[in-house]
Amino acid sequence: MDDRPLLEGVTVLVLASVGPAARAARWLADWGATVVEVGPIPRDRDLQITPPTHAYAAHRGMRRLMVDLQAENGRNAFLRLAAKADVVIESFRPGVVDRLGVGYEAVRVLNPGIVYCSTTGYGQTGPRSSWAGHDLNYLAVGGYLHCSGRDERGGPALPGATVADSAAGGLHAVAAVCAALVARAATGEGVHLDVSVADGVLALMSLAIDEHLAEGVQPGPREGLLTGRYAWYDLYQAGDGGWLAVAAIEPKFFANLCHILGCEQWIDRQYDDDVETMRADFTAAFASRSRDDWVAELAPADACVSPVLDVPGVVADGQYGARGAFVEVTHPTSGRLRQVGAPLARQVDPVVLEIPDWTATATEELLDEVGVAPDTVTAWRAAGVIA
Repeated sequence: MDDRPLLEGVTVLVLASVGPAARAARWLADWGATVVEVGPIPRDRDLQITPPTHAYAAHRGMRRLMVDLQAENGRNAFLRLAAKADVVIESFRPGVVDRLGVGYEAVRVLNPGIVYCSTTGYGQTGPRSSWAGHDLNYLAVGGYLHCSGRDERGGPALPGATVADSAAGGLHAVAAVCAALVARAATGEGVHLDVSVADGVLALMSLAIDEHLAEGVQPGPREGLLTGRYAWYDLYQAGDGGWLAVAAIEPKFFANLCHILGCEQWIDRQYDDDVETMRADFTAAFASRSRDDWVAELAPADACVSPVLDVPGVVADGQYGARGAFVEVTHPTSGRLRQVGAPLARQVDPVVLEIPDWTATATEELLDEVGVAPDTVTAWRAAGVIA
């Protein structure tokens, strides 16, 4: 078996410290890419948010340098690195990198094979392209919030995870970058990728949106099969106060559920119009025993039932433990930490990973690797364009 990291040999420069671009960089680093975060010099530190130490896996496996992209030599430093890189990921608003002189066209002149990924909230074009936003905004305009549950006011509920930043943005960017790298391997040509988080939400919502386009339905909470219209795709509280997720869509799974709950009267009436009576019967059945008792009986019986775990429960969960989902790391000041590990990482034996000291930079080392002379680095540092 080849144990090499999946993206070994791929160098990524990332002009972001938070959000979808940072999430994409995290996954690429976990899959073996050499990732370098290019941040502003200390006097410009307010240009980017500084996340807490534990965020984004504490930058494990990454290196960092600081440059002033508004200074000519700062741009030169970045372009020297980009000339040798495979991927650049940036998260400025449309047009900013071009005004700074570090956009796709400027890099492509030096590196025709560059995969240049611009991640923005709404994309490089369109009437919203200049709008500021965050995860909640993109979930709002893509239909996600409207189709999700309701809060105590009757309005859309706040999501429990940054779905837009993570899936619609970060993984969207990772997929686009990996596809572009495959294409480049065949053609030798790079590409400018326009990754919009709002477009990614649209893709996540495609089942509901395509149904609307085809049949004219108006999806919403409790309106469709996957948003709680039927009792067999819902959440139920057990007798001990814990919650269970039920998703018995296929008839055979629904029949298994009904048999074990003692609700056999519904087996041949899965799509019966009397949904609320079925839901009341299921509610009463689940209330008769604890969550874990129900899970122990229903989950192995092909009834599509699982526990609703809180975060401590997730961390202690045996399935994730068996999958090696968590890793231990050593932080230079915080000591030993436990973190979510790398999906798809080819790691057989548990290891303790070293976390970089993010108060320091690898500027000299990185510039030396792309052939910048030491006296030039010294001059640039003295001029305040790198740090």
